[in-house]
Amino acid sequence: MADGPREVAAGAGGSEARGAPAAPPAAADEPRALEAEPAPRGGAGAPPPPRGARPVRRAPAFALAVAADVVQWALLPLFLAGALSPWDEILDVLVGLALVRLVGWHWAFLPAFVAELVPGVDLVPSWTLAVWIATHGRR
Repeated sequence: MADGPREVAAGAGGSEARGAPAAPPAAADEPRALEAEPAPRGGAGAPPPPRGARPVRRAPAFALAVAADVVQWALLPLFLAGALSPWDEILDVLVGLALVRLVGWHWAFLPAFVAELVPGVDLVPSWTLAVWIATHGRR
């Protein structure tokens, strides 16, 4: 019985002492977590987008911007007064909020909004231009 604890102690870390070859560590046989292949883009295994990032929805944003610019041209008498027209203000605020929601905030929306408030300048398709600037080069 006196040999029991001594054998256990030798068996736990002293297998080399008996002449048996040492086994390599188990971690060396397994692939390392840092060397894993990158996840495919956009698939089920893709990581979620960073917090606060929004996917760019180009087509709906362009459709909304073009529609807003066409409405301002088609209904010119309602929007002729620029910032003095309540319809113009309502349309511009709603379009601006919707575009920020679709594309995310971009500096190009601010000058577009200001341009929409100036009589005469609001006939320029500034919302369409702002969406193009905001989405150009983004994926």
